[in-house]
Amino acid sequence: MKKIILAVLAYVLPTFPLGYFWHLKFFAGYYHSLEVYRSELIIPFGLLSMVIQGIVWAMLYRRLFAGLPIGTGALRFIALALPLSWSFMALAVSAKHRMTSPLGYLAIETAFVTLHYVIVSPLIAAVYRKGA
Repeated sequence: MKKIILAVLAYVLPTFPLGYFWHLKFFAGYYHSLEVYRSELIIPFGLLSMVIQGIVWAMLYRRLFAGLPIGTGALRFIALALPLSWSFMALAVSAKHRMTSPLGYLAIETAFVTLHYVIVSPLIAAVYRKGA
């Protein structure tokens, strides 16, 4: 149970500030120009989403990759998590939501999702590394 909690924290603690600064500070103007977000975001929904994702990823990582060296585990996790997350965070949203540029949204969210998993994957892998 301790490792699951640590893995969830390894996912959520970097995800929240990264998402906040990426979407609401650094690229806020670009997202605003895409007209993809509501005027008042519901931050608790986003945080709950991150916690749910963190729990699912922690349990899947434990089942599939526990005991691997950090680099190997992180790369295998990226190979699983990145395309799956990209499909529902970038591809599906750009396919079904109104926005000024679906391709523009797809491009910036692809960059975000990639950076996100490059950051969190080694952290989760460190929790479940061999000998941890």
